[in-house]
Amino acid sequence: MHSLVPPNAWVALRLPSDSLKVLQIVPNTVVSLGKYGTFSSNLIIERPYNLTYELLDRRAGEKDSDLRIVPASEIHADTIAEEDAASNPKEAEDKVVIGGDGVEFELVGENGEVIIRSNRETIDDSARQTLTMEEIEVLKREGTGAGKDLIAKLMLSHTGIDQKTTFSLAKYKLLKTKKYLKRFTVLPLDVPLLTHWMMTEKDANKILEMRNEMLSLIGSWSNVHFSESLPDMEGGRWLVVDETGGLLVAAMAERMGILHPPSDFNWEGKPEGPHREEAPPATSNTITLVHNNAQPNLSLLKYFLYDPTTTSPPCPTHPLNNHLHALSWLQLLKPSEDTTYSSKIETLSPEELSQMKSAKRGTYYRKLRRWTKTTHIVNSTLTGGFDGLAIAASMDPSSILRHTLPLLRGGASIAIYSPTIEPLVTLADLYSTSRRTAFIQAPPASFSELEDQDRGIEWQGDEDFPLNPTLVLNASVQSARVREWQVLPGRTHPMMTGRGGAEGYLFTGIRVLPAKGRVEARGKFWEEEEGGGQGGSGCEGNS
Repeated sequence: MHSLVPPNAWVALRLPSDSLKVLQIVPNTVVSLGKYGTFSSNLIIERPYNLTYELLDRRAGEKDSDLRIVPASEIHADTIAEEDAASNPKEAEDKVVIGGDGVEFELVGENGEVIIRSNRETIDDSARQTLTMEEIEVLKREGTGAGKDLIAKLMLSHTGIDQKTTFSLAKYKLLKTKKYLKRFTVLPLDVPLLTHWMMTEKDANKILEMRNEMLSLIGSWSNVHFSESLPDMEGGRWLVVDETGGLLVAAMAERMGILHPPSDFNWEGKPEGPHREEAPPATSNTITLVHNNAQPNLSLLKYFLYDPTTTSPPCPTHPLNNHLHALSWLQLLKPSEDTTYSSKIETLSPEELSQMKSAKRGTYYRKLRRWTKTTHIVNSTLTGGFDGLAIAASMDPSSILRHTLPLLRGGASIAIYSPTIEPLVTLADLYSTSRRTAFIQAPPASFSELEDQDRGIEWQGDEDFPLNPTLVLNASVQSARVREWQVLPGRTHPMMTGRGGAEGYLFTGIRVLPAKGRVEARGKFWEEEEGGGQGGSGCEGNS
């Protein structure tokens, strides 16, 4: 990922209120932050991420504000002051003693027993603020000191400021800082930050309410990693069913090192000449996406400068152009009924191409590229041999595994996410030990009648055994949630408020190859003779 903000990149601006504003930094444009003001996008392009900027007062005759980089010493001035005060404690005039739990007390006995608690007021009464709303609005319009002057005047005009405890005073200052301070921090828009933004400020249902911890578990349990491309060898291929708008694909691509564009990426690049050869699809370190519609829903990938809906070829320098393979369920189950796959494009000779008009020649090349790519993706997918399967969909997981499980190699990892636990519990029961034992001891008649036992992998199941329980081991269902804590002296506890919604659960398993025939151990077992002789025990093999 880039360390500097490149042109046309998507970034997240963290405002003083802790809210995020996601936008694309287009050169020579104006960025609006609402009540905080506006600034030119060129001021943050080619500058490092994670810098905090302050909007300066607008000069006379200018519409936009200039920016000032806020140093770390100024950002953490309060924390530094508290640490200095803790290292050099001074006795207060009123002899206030701070207890071990951080609560202030006024009177403590000789043996350390608390006699009287502090009676300081912690409630901010609006009547104690001498500034009127009209005066505050005038100060806001003047906007001097990037909001710091307004915050200082509000605190000085509060008649009960000296009656607040240290914690209450810090809370009051933080509240006014979030409301009036004109600062923002430029953050790189990665997958965790995008997930947090979608969950907290956008529509969480579009990503199936999948939190960061569940997204990380899917990548870990499906064993997603970078796989180096070797000559004449295919490896590092993952099969994905994603109904989160491309969030799962983005998380897997980030682990595989193919999410972010190269440093020389040109978002506004156009094909040169009437025809440009497109690089063939990659054979390793790839993601094969199975989707429901004519085109996959990958709207969230636009934040990583990849847009599959653009004209052909889409984003030719982006790694996902060759490493992301998309096909529909129709192309996977019945490819002969798909128009794109079944309509073969005949190769024309150079003489025939020279006689065609430029518009028809461009249409011919576009159709030929599309048919060639679709044919390669469908044929390679039907060949199978995938290293893992990751699913985040609202469909019945058993119906998905019925058609995708035969495409996995032995030892492949399976991870399925669902907002609710019921479909995953049902799926885990289909691969339980008891059901597997019953299947082995008394196979169904439809399964036993198969002439070739290898076709049992593609067996469609029956009423008692909807799926072949011998194909998956270690089936389990789990969940995880990161709980946020408030960490303050004497006030450390879990956050009292949190977002509701779906809990989110994960099904995991291992794809296995059933043993053919019966497994037997042969040999003569002998034990150690009493009273000496050759010690130990072993097995004498038959010759």
